Amino acid sequence: MNIKYDLGIVGGGPAGYTAALHARKRGLSVVLFEKEQLGGVCLNKGCIPTKTILRSAELYEQLLSSENIGLSFSGAKVDFTKVIERKNQVTSKLRKGLELTLKNSGTIIINAEAKVLDKNTISANGETYTFEKIIVATGSEPGTFKGMEFDHKNILCSDDVLELTELPKSIVIVGSGAIGIEWARIFSAFQVDVTIIELAENLLPVADIEVSKRIERIFKTKKINIYKSVAVESIDYNGICNVHLNNGETIRAEKVLVAVGRKVPEYKKFDGVTYIGDVCKEIQLAHFASKQAIEIIDGIKFDKSLVPSVVYGEPEIAWVGKREQDLEPESYKKSMLLVSALGKSHCDNSTDGFIKVLSKDNKIIGAHIVSKEASALIQQVLIAMQNNITADKLKEVCFAHPTYSEGIFEALFGL
Repeated sequence: MNIKYDLGIVGGGPAGYTAALHARKRGLSVVLFEKEQLGGVCLNKGCIPTKTILRSAELYEQLLSSENIGLSFSGAKVDFTKVIERKNQVTSKLRKGLELTLKNSGTIIINAEAKVLDKNTISANGETYTFEKIIVATGSEPGTFKGMEFDHKNILCSDDVLELTELPKSIVIVGSGAIGIEWARIFSAFQVDVTIIELAENLLPVADIEVSKRIERIFKTKKINIYKSVAVESIDYNGICNVHLNNGETIRAEKVLVAVGRKVPEYKKFDGVTYIGDVCKEIQLAHFASKQAIEIIDGIKFDKSLVPSVVYGEPEIAWVGKREQDLEPESYKKSMLLVSALGKSHCDNSTDGFIKVLSKDNKIIGAHIVSKEASALIQQVLIAMQNNITADKLKEVCFAHPTYSEGIFEALFGL
C-alpha cells in the first residue's frame, strides 16, 4: 500500500532536520531521507568538529603564553590523537541527540540515498514514497579547481583535514575564507609552519577591509606566511607537496589544504519542489539554512541582508550588514573603538581587535568586530538593526561593566 505523507525531506543537515522538527510541531507527517549521517556537513564535517579542535588549539596556545598572567606550565604537549578522539566524541554525542530528538518528534527517518522522481514522489531503497510537498536540502561539497585536485592523503579538502591523526610539520592552505582562516589558526596554534595563499588582494576578502587588514597583522605576528594576489597553477606530490604559483614560485610543504569554497553537485530540478540550504546557491551558512526552513514551515520571514557571519578563533571575527568598501564616501558615519580601551580585554589578556559601527540617518547599517566574544556581540547589534532601533535609542540601554558589550555602547558615541 502506497501511503501519502505530508512532507518528504531529502537531506538531514540543518535545513532538513529543522524543517522536519517544525513540521512535526504543526502535526504534519514527515519522512526524512539521509544517505550518510544526520546533522549534515555542519555537525559532521564542518562547524562542530572544527570548533572542537579549535578549542584544543586555543587552550594549548594559551598554556604556552601563560607566564605573563602569572601561571607557569612545564611540559605542555599536544596529543593530537586525543584531540581527534574528543572531536569524534563530541560529534557522535550531538548526532545521537539529534537522532533521538527527530525520532521522539515522530519523524520517520530513512537512512538511504533518495531520488526525487517528480514534485510528489521520492524513491529510496527500492521503495516509492508519495508526498503532498517535497523539500530538497542536500547541501554542498568541497570545491576545487583544475590543477588542485584532491588526493585525500596529502592534497586535502576540508573533510580530509578533520581525519588527520597526526600534525604535519608544515602546511599550505589555499584560500582564506572562513575555513582557511580557522585552520590557519588551528595549525599555527599547534606550532605547525603555515603558509596561506589568497587570490584576492586581502585575506578574508568577503569581510570589511579593516577586518581583513587586522587579520593579516595578527597572522604576521604569529609568523604565518601570507601570499596575496597570487594564483595556484598546480599542485603535485613527490614525497612532498609542491605548490606552483603564477608568480614563478614553488612552495613546498608536507600537506596542502585546498579551501577555495564549496560547490553544489549538478542535478535535475523539479517545479513544485522547494530547495533550501547550500543547494539553493545563496548563502552557505548553517544558520541561514535553518532560517530558510523555519520561513517555509512556519511562515516566519527573515531579512537575508542581515545574516551574520562569524569566523572563530582568537580573537573571533564577526560582521553583519554593509561593508565600508561598499559605501559611497561621505554617505555614512563611522565609529571604531579599539578593544584595548575595554577593561575586560586587559583582564582577559585579549586586547587585540576593534568594534566598528557604520550608520546612516541615525540607523546602524553595518557592524564589524574583531574581538573575544565577537560571535555574541554581533547579535546585539543585529537585534537593533533588525528592529530599526536608532543609534540614539540604543544609547539609552545600560550595558554591564566590565564587559566586551560595553564596547558597542562606547562605539555608538563616535557616530
